[in-house]
Amino acid sequence: MPNEFPKKRNFVREYLLYLQVEKGLAKNSLASYERDLQKLKNWTDKNNFELLQLSRKDLREWLIDLAGENLSENSKRRMVSALRGFYKFLMFDGHIKKNPAEDLDAPQKGVYLPKFLNQTDVESLLRVPDVSTETGLRDRAILELMYACGLRVSEAVDLKISDVELDAGILTCKGKGSKTRKIPIGTSAVEWLKSYLVLRRRKENIEIQNLFVTSLGRPLNRQTIFLFIKEYAEKIGLPDVSPHTLRHSFATHLVQNSADIRSVQQMLGHADISTTQIYTHITDAHLRKTYEKFHPRAKANFNIKEND
Repeated sequence: MPNEFPKKRNFVREYLLYLQVEKGLAKNSLASYERDLQKLKNWTDKNNFELLQLSRKDLREWLIDLAGENLSENSKRRMVSALRGFYKFLMFDGHIKKNPAEDLDAPQKGVYLPKFLNQTDVESLLRVPDVSTETGLRDRAILELMYACGLRVSEAVDLKISDVELDAGILTCKGKGSKTRKIPIGTSAVEWLKSYLVLRRRKENIEIQNLFVTSLGRPLNRQTIFLFIKEYAEKIGLPDVSPHTLRHSFATHLVQNSADIRSVQQMLGHADISTTQIYTHITDAHLRKTYEKFHPRAKANFNIKEND
């Protein structure tokens, strides 16, 4: 990629002209693409970036910044489509060597501001399983551990007994790309795991080393966890709760309580810090809503007069 670019060329305008003349794009579609790309241009100018030097990480950061605009899902997907087309055009025209938007995901519902539970709702959810039963005790241990460690459901399913060091309060987890990470386990989760393991070790027919098993001693699958979390959440009036909601809640609560973002990244197993930084946007939005709701002068209109 060249180190210097012509400063007077309007690459957005060139791309829109290409869409109009070569692709015959409709007038309304052209206007939408122009608005989307102009937002990107304004963002790069504000942050002293160059359009031709943006990375995939930069584009993800821009999309995250747009979360506060309450855009529709169709608008978000159109923006990603505009990015892909724009950078593909620049690459084919020889201005860049690689398309940074090529594998950029079109956002689905909840991608940029993930759903999470407040701490009171998490506590309520954890108390739903009937721990006087074998299944309920297992489910409580799973819920406690997933929230305590921010586990993906696949990671919880794949855990082995040897992955948990209860005395040390440490969990060894193998995540995406077979990358291994160590995560602290909170006291509550440790105690529930101890209770569950006492019951598990009494079952003589279990030959596998999976930490969490069915009543028949077989490996637990992801669908089972999805279903019981949804069922427990619905019992206390919490809709659309999934295993990933617990993971998002774990990260959000850490950031809300001033945890270092790099430490949160490590515990979540994110390869890219920009993926973790979404939780700072969530907490910023949360703080803004709290401020506007409770501060007496947050929204009031005042006439400013001299010598007030």
